[in-house]
Amino acid sequence: MAATSIPHFRNDAGLPLIRVAVREFMCIGAKPPFDHPHIFLDMGSDSEIVCPYCSTLFRYDASLAPTLCAPADALWHDAKAA
Repeated sequence: MAATSIPHFRNDAGLPLIRVAVREFMCIGAKPPFDHPHIFLDMGSDSEIVCPYCSTLFRYDASLAPTLCAPADALWHDAKAA
């Protein structure tokens, strides 16, 4: 099993922008049970990407610590998977 996993981000507040410290991640839309299909997003060399399901704009921000985001509560942890 991998030592790290792909971070999952949510946007319960319906914010137009979430800043993230990674270029590859999963968007789940909102916290379950109101989530959309969990979609893998990869910015590649770009600095931003829009989720095709919820239209959230994710922007890469190198000033954030790894696996962190702004706002901080946009990072989602599946308690059942732990």
